[in-house]
Amino acid sequence: MPTHTAQLFSIVTGSPDPIYRQLVDQVKRFVAGGQLAAGDELPSVREVASMLAVNPMTVSKAYSLLETEGVLARRRGLGMVVAERPRTTQSLAERAELLRPTLARAAREARELELDHATVLALFTHILKEAP
Repeated sequence: MPTHTAQLFSIVTGSPDPIYRQLVDQVKRFVAGGQLAAGDELPSVREVASMLAVNPMTVSKAYSLLETEGVLARRRGLGMVVAERPRTTQSLAERAELLRPTLARAAREARELELDHATVLALFTHILKEAP
């Protein structure tokens, strides 16, 4: 992954999900989607905290949870890296579940905008076809 990995992370300040959970979910999606591979180094806690303007303890908590879950591993002198495990260890259902928070936010916004299901599904289908 490029040296500017910290720029890949983003947070939604108005989200009901705590910031550390948003970071955990993003890393899991990056690993499940292949954007992060085994052995890839993650940016330091300080880099991520500075980039997102959040407390370093928040980033540290996210990294620790990911380490406990076996997604990340701590390497002496390198910091946190993606753990050595095959990408296929996550089932389709587990990978789909990683998308749930994003879709829940989108559904909430669609309801707030008073959009009907057909319009939202048509838009989502269109976006899926456009995506690289």
